[in-house]
Order: sequence, then structure tokens, then C-alpha cells
Amino acid sequence: MAIFVRIAGPIIKAGLPKLGYLRSRFLWEQTNHTKASMVIKLEKVLISDEVDPKCVNILQNNGVEVVKNTKLSKEELLAEIPKYDGLIVRSATKVTADVINAGTNLRIIGRAGTGVDNIDTEAATRKGVIVMNTPGGNTLSAAEHTCTLIIALTRNLGAASMSMKEGRWDRKKFMGSELYGKTLAIIGLGRIGKEVALRMQSFGMTTIGFDPIVSPAESAEFNTESLSLEEIWPRADFITVHTPLIPQTKHLLCDATFAKCKKGVKVVNCARGGVIEEAALLRALESGQCGGAGLDVFVEEPPKDYTLAKHPNVIATPHLGASTIEAQTRVAEDIAQQFVDLAQGKSLFGAINAPALANALSPATQPWVQLGDRLGAVGSLLSKNMSITNVEVVMFGEPLKKAGTFLIASVMAGFLKTSAIDNGDLVPISLNLVNAPIYAKQSGVVTTSTYKEGSDSTYVRIDLQGAGGEVLQVCGTVAGSECELLSVQGCAFGVPANLSGNVIVYRVHKEIPLADIISAAAKDGAQVRAVSTSELKNSQAFGVLSLNAPVSPGLTNLNSVVSVAYPASL
Repeated sequence: MAIFVRIAGPIIKAGLPKLGYLRSRFLWEQTNHTKASMVIKLEKVLISDEVDPKCVNILQNNGVEVVKNTKLSKEELLAEIPKYDGLIVRSATKVTADVINAGTNLRIIGRAGTGVDNIDTEAATRKGVIVMNTPGGNTLSAAEHTCTLIIALTRNLGAASMSMKEGRWDRKKFMGSELYGKTLAIIGLGRIGKEVALRMQSFGMTTIGFDPIVSPAESAEFNTESLSLEEIWPRADFITVHTPLIPQTKHLLCDATFAKCKKGVKVVNCARGGVIEEAALLRALESGQCGGAGLDVFVEEPPKDYTLAKHPNVIATPHLGASTIEAQTRVAEDIAQQFVDLAQGKSLFGAINAPALANALSPATQPWVQLGDRLGAVGSLLSKNMSITNVEVVMFGEPLKKAGTFLIASVMAGFLKTSAIDNGDLVPISLNLVNAPIYAKQSGVVTTSTYKEGSDSTYVRIDLQGAGGEVLQVCGTVAGSECELLSVQGCAFGVPANLSGNVIVYRVHKEIPLADIISAAAKDGAQVRAVSTSELKNSQAFGVLSLNAPVSPGLTNLNSVVSVAYPASL
């Protein structure tokens, strides 16, 4: 165990004769500080909808207590949810803002299936709660159901089957058509859209599609030509939609778009009710502009009005896209394993609202996430009189080339948490990588990130700009799993300041004996275990006192010696 005080720079010249006293007074314990933990506490999970038993088994085998109760009313759920860290649902449970806000211990909500329409994702994000689904679990079942409806439409299978059950042999009535040579337009070329394309190509169909995310080169890999929507409508014999229901996709097929299609075009929706406007579809069916529809989803489920489902040219099923034994087993296993992987800090898959956290779970990035948080906290403390309007995160070194998203989130989490010490109404809840970007935007602070090429060293600098144009720069790096402060306002620390645990950050405008600083801090109740100081430059210097225990705010004695001092827990 080494006994020393971390000192550097001319700021302490006047205190050097007292170094013997300092050596006997302070002890630096070389402890292993815990690195940034992205692990989510997951001790108890509620499952409120029916899921395959494998979901329960996986969670329990990994030490998670599971309660399955599928009979909860909303009032009962509100009373029950505070007991749990996690919640797993399918589509029956409506996870409203009231439920999320009542979940005082809630950290993660998972839907065993695709889409999260029944979860208030915005409310969860503001609360810092992760929302995830199982994007791949239903893929094959949904694709197969889509293909089934396309085939059924060509041969009038629904109506033909019904006529037989009613004792009629209406062979001439149900003349069909072949799929061979027809053009299938796929709106949404993600997992399900791709699988539909591959399957229907085996029938000799030409597949075209639109997706703002999937590039033409990517869709060409599965023989699907990427076109604009305006190019698609007049070419399609069949249209199938595979998009979420968002403002951009609501009523994507409507009177205007049906008018641009071939007369007799057939449509299929196994995605979300509302992507096809139901009233417009009914009008198109009545006029013959639409020759048939295969519908598995509806705006209201179950529908109060079955007029559309009963139309003779409609084949309707009660939301069966994911209703296969295999799909339900797969999504149950997937959501449970995703919970476990996140709880163990291995990975975050299927998260809807946590891009920064998803990129921050690898062992290589975790210390940098923690550094961002702590640099943000230090920057917030030292810029309290600046009215910060802009925060720029500047990254140096190849390992940080793609770190912008999570570093901005972690810097702002640290910045806003520290701001909230003196301004409790700014951020009313705990901050993390999920909700920090939202509260940063709400606070009016503009955030940006910049990567600088050509640096031999790997480090992060945050530039905090005040309303008057003044800028505070704080620079730090990672050494192993330790976060280190390298400089403030260009004033370099001869020995980098360790940013962990309880600290006091201070500024001075002249050389002050280090012994005086430590003595004043001791009078304020600070148990100092290490000191790091910067050089004196442009009539200012900075220091960090590492403490054995938290200290009360105020620091009357210390503030009588230095220009300003702030306590913090990093």
C-alpha cells in the first residue's frame, strides 16, 4: 500500500515545505474501483399475458423471481407493478403511462412479439425504462401467413370453402388466377418483407418494394427491385404491407393511392391495422378498384363493425400472424434471454428506445460511458454560472470513432444529474442513457458530437458553451477501467485526477499552499485521501480532492481559501 499525495504543477509550490506533514496525514488506498456498470437490476419479473412456459424457465434458471398473473385488472396492475424490476407482456396488457409511472422499481418492459403498440414508449423513455420486443421471433410465422393470404386470394379459398360447408358445389363461380408472372409490391423490406419476397418468388412472382431504410443494394440481394411509392402503385398486381403503424404509414393505402393502382389490385395486411384505411378499402372493394383483400389486423380488435371482414372479396383472420406454436415458443425464449443478457451486461437486443445503451454494453465501451458521465458532472459543476446552451462532445482516437451516440447520452446524464442538485425541478427523476437525451432537449441544451482524425491518443473533450459565448473545456481519458481528468480549460494535470467516488472539485486563481486547501477541507468534514492539481495557466488552476466519504454541501472553510469548490459523488 503506497502512501502519497498526488500533486503536480506550480499551484502547490508554496506548500511543498509541508510535504512531510502531508505524507503522514493522508493515505492513498489502491483499491479497485468498479467500472461503469451497464447491468440492469433484474430480481423480480411480472408476466401479465400468456406466454410459453419456457419464458418462465429461462428467467428462473438465471436467478430471477417470476410471477405470472394474466388476470390483473388495470387497478390491480397499478397496485402490483411497484414490486417488480421487469414486466413481460404480449398484446393484451396495455402498459400505459399510469402503469409505467406506478412502476417505481421498473427498469425494463418486454413484449413477446413484434411491435410495441400496447406500450407507452414515450412515457417509458422519460422514466428511463427500457422497452424491448422480439423483432425476429414472429418473422417466419408472419411471412407464411402473408403468403397464405396471397395464395388464398387468387383462388377464392375462403368463399369456396364456405360454399362447400353449406352444401353447394359452385365450381364455376370461383374462377381464380395464377401467381406466376404477377408483380408483388412489398411495402416494408425488413425481416418479414424479405421472407415474403423469397417465398413468393418461388411461385414465379416479380417482387418490387419500398423501404426508406433498406438500400436498393440490400433489396437487390433478395431479388427485389427498390422503387418509390409513386412508381410502385401502377405496377403492382398484389400489395402487402409490413410496416409499423406510425404517422408516416397511417392510411398509406387510401382513396388517393388506390386510384393510382391497377384496377383489381389485391392487398394484404398482416402488419398493423390502420396502415390501410379501412373505409377507403371498403370503397375500393365495392367499386372493383380493389379485387380482394386479405386482412389479419384491424384498427379495432376485435372489430365492433364486421362489415369489412364480411365482404365477399375479403379473407379475414383474427390476428393470427404470430399464432403458431413455433413462433410463440420462439418469442417467449427470445424475450427471456434478452432480459437475462441485459441483466448480465452481455448485450441489449430488441430495444426500441435505448440506442445509446445498446451501443454501450461491450466491455470495451463501458469505461468510456462512465467517463462521459463523470466529465459531464465535472463540467456541470464548474460551469454553474455560465447558463449552458450548447454541449459538444469531441472524440479523439480510433476506438471512439463511432462513440458519439452513447458519449453524448452519458455526458448529458452526468451534466443534468449534477445540475439537478441545485435545480431539483430541472430533472425530477434519475437519469440514465435511456432518458438523458430527452431531458437534455427539454432543458434547451443543444448537443453535438465530433470525431477528430489523426490523434495518437484516445481521449474525450467536452466543450460547454454559455449563453454569452464563453466556453468551458473539460478533457479526460480512460486508463484500464479508471476514469481520469486530464485538463480543465487547457490547464493540464501533471498527474491525472481520478474521477471516482466522492470528490471535491475546485478552482483557484492564484497559487495556494496545498496544505491550506486540505486543512480547510478537513474543517468542513472532508476525509481527503488523495489530491490532484493542475498547472496554473491564464490565472487559474483546478484541483480534485478524492474523499473517503461524502461531505456536506456548503464547504464554508474551503470556499474561503479557494475561488469555488463543489462536492460530488461520481
